[in-house]
Amino acid sequence: MPPPADIVKVAIEWPGAFPKLMEIDQKKPLSAIIKEVCEGWSLGNHENFALQVADATNFYITEKNRSDIKNGSILRLTTSPYQTAAQLHERIQSSSMDAKLEALKDLASASRDITFAIEFINLDGISLLTQMVESGTERYQKLQKIMKPCFGDLLSFTLTAFVELMDHGIVSWDTFSVAFIKKIASYVNKSAMDAAVLQRSLAILESMVLNSQDLYHKVAQEITIGQLIPHLQGTDQDIQTYTIAVINALFLKAPEERRQFDEHMLDILNCPLTEMAHILAQKQLRSIILSNVIRSPTPINDEMAHQLYVLQVLTFNLLEDRMMTKMDPQDQAQRDIIFELRRIAFDVECEPNNSGSMEKRKSMYTRDYKKLGFINHVNPAVDFTQIPPGMLALDNMLYFARHHQDAYVRIVLENSSREDKHECPFGRSSIELTKMLCEILKVGELPGENCHDFHPMFFTHDRSFEEFFCICIQLLNKTWKEMRATSEDFNKVMQVVREQIMRALTLKPNSLDQFKSRLQNLSYTEILKIRQSERMNQEDFQSRPILELREKIQPEIMELIKQQRLNRLCEGTCFRKISSRRRQDKFWYCRLSPNHKVLHYGDLEESPQGEVPHDSLQDKLPVADIKAVITGKDCPHMKEKGALKQNKEVLELAFSVLYESDEYLNFIAPDKHEYCVWTDGLNALLGKEMTSDYTKSDMDTLLSMEMKLRLLDLENIQIPEAPPPIPKEPSNYDFVYDCN
Repeated sequence: MPPPADIVKVAIEWPGAFPKLMEIDQKKPLSAIIKEVCEGWSLGNHENFALQVADATNFYITEKNRSDIKNGSILRLTTSPYQTAAQLHERIQSSSMDAKLEALKDLASASRDITFAIEFINLDGISLLTQMVESGTERYQKLQKIMKPCFGDLLSFTLTAFVELMDHGIVSWDTFSVAFIKKIASYVNKSAMDAAVLQRSLAILESMVLNSQDLYHKVAQEITIGQLIPHLQGTDQDIQTYTIAVINALFLKAPEERRQFDEHMLDILNCPLTEMAHILAQKQLRSIILSNVIRSPTPINDEMAHQLYVLQVLTFNLLEDRMMTKMDPQDQAQRDIIFELRRIAFDVECEPNNSGSMEKRKSMYTRDYKKLGFINHVNPAVDFTQIPPGMLALDNMLYFARHHQDAYVRIVLENSSREDKHECPFGRSSIELTKMLCEILKVGELPGENCHDFHPMFFTHDRSFEEFFCICIQLLNKTWKEMRATSEDFNKVMQVVREQIMRALTLKPNSLDQFKSRLQNLSYTEILKIRQSERMNQEDFQSRPILELREKIQPEIMELIKQQRLNRLCEGTCFRKISSRRRQDKFWYCRLSPNHKVLHYGDLEESPQGEVPHDSLQDKLPVADIKAVITGKDCPHMKEKGALKQNKEVLELAFSVLYESDEYLNFIAPDKHEYCVWTDGLNALLGKEMTSDYTKSDMDTLLSMEMKLRLLDLENIQIPEAPPPIPKEPSNYDFVYDCN
């Protein structure tokens, strides 16, 4: 007979004694269990003891996480979180260097546990650590030359403990003094610093900038790009990652009008936005990242890939201002750019005002602007009033004309000499292509939280977007000729060009030249072959009987999907509580009762390994009380002030349940799949239609499979009316080996 579900068999250790095997009743209070364990070893004052998980984490067992204890777990009896915190608080103030070092090492390890962290912070432990960083460590500066390893470890463990404690989100970052910021910045600015200290210091600066606008300004006064660059030239990828993270954080949190890099972060605040690429080139930041990070023999890990992706997005977002700026048809300086395009294409100089009649000059300009492919032949400036792409399209055209003059002249003259119906309009094509490239690269959108999609080729040139345009405009002209397109086919050509670009980008070329060669292999003929091949793999059922069969099957499939969604809600999901830092270490769990009448939910201290029992979730919400399901930016927690509301990726994962008295239960799904499952399931409970992308995908997959099965030629094959019987259970399970 199996043991009761509430009884868990564990081993409990105590230093200097043999471990005890015990059966823990999960219904009993944890304090009663600890008292029983203490009495077994004749230990008094059981309130001064606690249970820990005996593994590398050493996390304390609490009433909230005790449900994670499984059969066979090894626990350890130890001092209570308060006792441990009080002891470490005293030990780290020891006058002995060795004792202090050992205490800080223990503190750095213990601070990962939020139960301990709360007790230590309540003892004003954060203030003590900051004081040690500001002034306490200075007492040991004199010993640094003779005890350098010891000094580095001392500081490293101090900063590690500080980072771990702050990551719990209990204390506000706004409480720290300028002296503390200066001290941390000094560790980053020093040319020779212990690697662990440098890494922790960079992590602290990143958190300060991301979590406080006021601290951003203070950090920006202390950190220079010139002092960060040497950290990128080393071989430690962790330090390189944190360095790029600090650069990204400073750039991300800078006010809109101040998002610039310069030798000194304070000086850059008045730089015009368009100087960004020039400043990056001056500091050689791009080339250093390319040679020391991207082309390093060390494989790029996920965190580094994310930081490179963020830097790529933020760099391209500098184009947003030009992309959203309309051209002023009356602005002579802007019109001069169009005159320059005409001059380069047709090798003509601007005629003086007295040369010929006004009508003759207008006729000449109109003829040339038509050859350049503008929609408005009389005043092409009007073509650039559409946003996006605005003035960015004109910038790209001018760059192409000046830096790839032969290709520019060839395209313009080649098309101006064709028949009208087959000419590729350079002006119109450039404007639409610029808009398309901005969509592909998501210019103007904030970086995704967990995305790693960076392209090495964009780090190979100081003007990578302009060079990207130059390659693609030549591709567009080539594809136009291959398709023998006319002006009526313009949108079709743009669709093919988008497909060519997307397929080439998917291969992640390492350089712009490699991207160009990949495009050469993706001719219009090749695209047709790929499309034909993909069509061959998808059965096209369009006849009337087939369509009628689909309509008949569809409700059955939808009911199947609905049951699957509700079953998943019954299993439950662990949701995250997001702070402005990328680390997520706070969780809560929600699941639907088996009778589909109640939502059970409650907080967790860590991510669970399996399902969380209903009885361990403290809060309940009757399904009958739910009024509506709200998604995206309409959710209350997405309307609150902060960085979250600007993060498109988080917005796409947010949903809320509105229930009686206008109360809300707010969710942020761990991924798109869970978002679809929960929004579908909640809508199904409310009797509403399931409209997620996941439902559409499931419907297509299951419907296709069912259709193929029903249309199979089953000659001479007997299909049973009922499924085969389930085999009887074995008499014993001795053959099962539990590898856990």
